[in-house]
Amino acid sequence: MTRCIDDSYPETGYNSVTIMKTFPIKKGVTTLGMHLMLDAYGAPAKYLDDMKRVYKFLFHLPEMIGMHRLSTPLVINAEESATGRDPGGISGVVLIAESHISIHTFAKRGFFTFDMYSCSNFEDEVKQVLAHAKKMFPYKKYELKVVMRGQSYPLENAHKFKR
Repeated sequence: MTRCIDDSYPETGYNSVTIMKTFPIKKGVTTLGMHLMLDAYGAPAKYLDDMKRVYKFLFHLPEMIGMHRLSTPLVINAEESATGRDPGGISGVVLIAESHISIHTFAKRGFFTFDMYSCSNFEDEVKQVLAHAKKMFPYKKYELKVVMRGQSYPLENAHKFKR
């Protein structure tokens, strides 16, 4: 179950305003957790190539949405590959009690990927997560996918998401 949001194609019927109305969580669905994946295009290279900015993004996000950091963010600068196919960029991850948050930036392409998995329901915080990403790395268009994980997980161990 995924939703793709792209502000540059209004004919899809989806945009940042309607996302919460079309969020793919159904009332009473039992699941192990949510996995949010954001692919963002047209972000300024100077922000995507800033290790301190990536660190701050990862450091502050868990607390902003009521999650619990288990580590300080690990942020590395990956060099361009010898073949030139991979332009290099910054990768970062922070472990949270609920699972993980990661980002990979490609400044030369104005592109980044962000992913957040949690066994806790963060449905109500999705708008806040997207706003934080947009503030820190102002992108022009994006694709958003949300996958409900572990839908066959044993019921006695799973979370009941309310909608």
